[in-house]
Amino acid sequence: MSAERTSLGISGRIAAAFQASRMTPLLALVALLMGIFATLVTPREEEPQIDVTMADVLVAFPGASAKDVENLVARPGEQVLSRMHGVEHVYSMSRPGMAVITVQFDVGVKYNDAVLRLHDTVISHRDWLAPNLGVMEPVIKPRGIDDVPILGLTFWTADPARSAYDLQQVARAVEIELKRIKGTRDVSTLGGPDHAIRVLMDAERMNAFGVTPQDIAGALKVSNALQSSGNLTAGNREVLVQTGTYLESAADVKRLVVAVRGDEKSRKPIYLSDVAEVQDGPDQPKRYAWFGSKDGEFPAVTIQLSKQPGVNAADVASGAIARIEALKNTVIPEGVEVTVTRNYGETATEKAQKLIGKLIFATAFVVALVFFALGRREAVIVGVAVTLTLAATLFASWAWGFTLNRVSLFALIFSIGILVDDAIVVVENIHRWQGLYPEKTLLDIIPGAVDEVGGPTILATLTVIAALLPMAFVSGLMGPYMSPIPINSSMGMALSLAIAFVVTPWLAARLMKSHGAGHGQHQPSKLDARLDSTFRKLLTPFLDPLKGGAARVKLAIAIVLLIAGSVSLAYFQLVVLKMLPFDNKSEFQVVVDLPVGTPVEETARVLREIGAELAKETDVVNYQAYAGTASPINFNGLVRQYYLRAVPEKGDIQVNLADKKHRSRQSHEIAVSVRERIEAIGKKNGGVAKVVEVPPGPPVMSPIVAEVYGPDYAGQMAVGKQVRAAFEQTADIVAIDDYIEADSRKFVLHVLQSKAAQLGVAQSDIVEVVGMGLAGMDVTPARNTESKFEIPVRVVLPAEKQSTLDALLKLRVRSREGRLVPVSELVEVRDVAREKAIYHKDLLPVVYVVGDMGGKLDSPLYGMFDIRSKVNGMALKEGGTLGEWFIRQPSDPYAGYSVKWDGEWQVTYETFRDMGIAYAVGLILIYLLVVAHFGSYLVPLIIMAPIPLTIIGVMPGHALFGSQFTATSMIGMIALAGIIVRNSILLVDFIKQQVAAGMNFHDAVIQSAAVRAKPIALTALAAMLGALFILDDPIFNGLALALIFGILVSTLLTLVVIPVLYFSAFRKEHQ
Repeated sequence: MSAERTSLGISGRIAAAFQASRMTPLLALVALLMGIFATLVTPREEEPQIDVTMADVLVAFPGASAKDVENLVARPGEQVLSRMHGVEHVYSMSRPGMAVITVQFDVGVKYNDAVLRLHDTVISHRDWLAPNLGVMEPVIKPRGIDDVPILGLTFWTADPARSAYDLQQVARAVEIELKRIKGTRDVSTLGGPDHAIRVLMDAERMNAFGVTPQDIAGALKVSNALQSSGNLTAGNREVLVQTGTYLESAADVKRLVVAVRGDEKSRKPIYLSDVAEVQDGPDQPKRYAWFGSKDGEFPAVTIQLSKQPGVNAADVASGAIARIEALKNTVIPEGVEVTVTRNYGETATEKAQKLIGKLIFATAFVVALVFFALGRREAVIVGVAVTLTLAATLFASWAWGFTLNRVSLFALIFSIGILVDDAIVVVENIHRWQGLYPEKTLLDIIPGAVDEVGGPTILATLTVIAALLPMAFVSGLMGPYMSPIPINSSMGMALSLAIAFVVTPWLAARLMKSHGAGHGQHQPSKLDARLDSTFRKLLTPFLDPLKGGAARVKLAIAIVLLIAGSVSLAYFQLVVLKMLPFDNKSEFQVVVDLPVGTPVEETARVLREIGAELAKETDVVNYQAYAGTASPINFNGLVRQYYLRAVPEKGDIQVNLADKKHRSRQSHEIAVSVRERIEAIGKKNGGVAKVVEVPPGPPVMSPIVAEVYGPDYAGQMAVGKQVRAAFEQTADIVAIDDYIEADSRKFVLHVLQSKAAQLGVAQSDIVEVVGMGLAGMDVTPARNTESKFEIPVRVVLPAEKQSTLDALLKLRVRSREGRLVPVSELVEVRDVAREKAIYHKDLLPVVYVVGDMGGKLDSPLYGMFDIRSKVNGMALKEGGTLGEWFIRQPSDPYAGYSVKWDGEWQVTYETFRDMGIAYAVGLILIYLLVVAHFGSYLVPLIIMAPIPLTIIGVMPGHALFGSQFTATSMIGMIALAGIIVRNSILLVDFIKQQVAAGMNFHDAVIQSAAVRAKPIALTALAAMLGALFILDDPIFNGLALALIFGILVSTLLTLVVIPVLYFSAFRKEHQ
């Protein structure tokens, strides 16, 4: 291969074809316009949208025990639902009267496909519920990523004359207005008591007038019916005739006649108002919501709004906020404040703009680097090439279906340094050829110069793609979260290669000076001379025919020791392994679980106590508390099913923090600082209060989960308590809880059947009357109320009478003979234990124990293994020892009790397993590519030898910054494999070229390092500069450190190791 090439390769031919073509600037303009188009139309999101479809099948089984619900509904239901393809897990919870069967579909199964499949399975296997069981129709509630609200609007008031009920009425009026905004999916209101017309029975007066609750219910039903009776025709007109009455207001209900009493002469009607008090207004509160800030706590309700798939969150959110502003002083009265308590549209736009800014800065820095290293004109060429590459990549990313989110944009920022490589290598070589052939014109030089580096550049680019692309096949929740990195980066590499061969030569022909003589040749020659002397001094001892062997052995030992030392940092916990670190978010949550049987008022009191603690924090702007109802869910809440938390003993607080610019602490630091105080309040009140942060990656049930399996559920609960004790004894384990409900009592009004039969009273009548007194019965709806929601007429005992059974037992039932019999004569009160919920996972009964890791390490993996050391092989009171499983459920759960570890461990294991496989596949692909290029089996091994050297930079880099080694660090390691191999290829290819041109082998080896050091150093610096801009992001900090330190150390070592290795392998051939 001589410098004067007669036949050009593919890259040289492309350069020759496009360097003077009129099409080239037009193609460049099209690429730029496509990028601008993509930036404008691509939806913006903070995190990548992960398609996780969860669906709850709710089956009511009134009056059934938890055991009956489990055996007759949940078990057969699980078997039916687990037959579907694409289902990852089937969970169930059986509690008295209700089964909740949850299907979690595989990640990536499309929402519509999943829902269709589920409906088809439930309907076509309807016979899994026996027809005479008394089981209600299954209700299917699917939930996907698009059900997560992007906007939260909290309506609150400081006006003492206004209540939560008034706020709810305002919010419900606003709902319709917001639904009209294009792109909205669901709009609903949380908190506030419903509107109802309550008929509060007075047992004494009813008994005096001889009226039963059933008489009242019957009268209400009959009196609220208006039906068409036909038409009258007269005088050429048809007149509709309707018969009956409607109950339209509380006054109509009061005037209702429920009975007539007295003898024939003086029969007197008994009105409903005679035997009950009728109230029109807020229902007895079953849930509470309020807004808290430094100024105090105020009643509140929250409107949550979700968007349709593929719609830009920012557009929907800004449209809704603008609509709210327009409704003030019309639909929203003065004195009702509206605070935006969640705006994922705004945070997504802010994140995207910040990252696009970083992208521009990174590009500018890389161009500045080229300016100082090569010159002004070369910098312009590289700048244009990078800008066009980014523009084309943004368009390709949009066409692929990615949104503009933190991961896809980070993929571009981290790629900048690599994308620029092709342009730098081509421009630098044209620059070099100008010095070599000063007599030639640029148009003559360019094809040859491009062709000289074309082969290795194509190969080097393909090796980086080969290293990264297998990562796109990572499975589980982490796969789609990280997939923009390999896909966007690979598309960027391919496009940068095309632009380096098409646009860069065209620009070089027009911008670079025609003759090397006037191009400041003295400075590069000084640098070249210095590099030449440096590498001669450095490499000669290793290439010496006599002493070189010993020097090479010493070098090998030193490198092995350095690698061993770097790996040992993880062993000595100087570098901590973690799935992903916490991001700096603007929110976190407090989740409170009190014992079953806690009234909603007590839950609200505990939440107020926690709220008072939160209000002391300077960085907390406001918070919204929800007792007896779930707060607006986020992606974490979707996977953890927080939307099912609408029960009296559970409460949530949504905490909003000051903008990142206005606080010095990260959200994780703030959450950690309040955790101890909040957990203490929960413990003091007999429950558990947990600080829940938005997880940076895929959410799990809890960071540390121990699933207890065994032959008997009571035994599993007992073992679960022992495992929980081990959690509590382990240092730094926080947010400890289990899914075993606390012991509580219930009253059973046992019907004395023989007595009821003697008195002629049906058992169903007794059940109905007791239910009406306590739970209340929505007998009929009020008509013509101009309300979007039904206003029920509810018959119930007054709230003050619902604390004891006395008033309930005074209620009377009418016998077949017409006599009124008190309930007290027909029932026997029994005080028994309340049944506990039974959980299943993948067809096996399970008891969950959960926790999280705090402390210095702050990595759940270490916490899990600390707990494991306490429970593994633990002797059990139930007999035998505790078994242990890590990856799958026990194969024989009936052989004994065992624990299966889940939570962050499972995701970490799957992610690192898949990434490890991707790494291995990448290395195999790189090997195949290099074999294909060099036609040797040994050369690729030499070229790939520096890959282990990256660890010498990566691990100490993490230790130096005190950073955790995370999944993003692993991505950096994988990318490094491709980047380092790229440098090796350039060196080896140059040695081969020089030897072919007739240079001495010894000199060619030294010359390769000296000549290629500049472009290698330039591309390495460019990649490090690109990574520098990611350093301040909490999640991608690991990726940045891996790239910066990995490239720094391995590039310096590569310039020594590759020449030395190549020399020692092939010296005999060239002697």
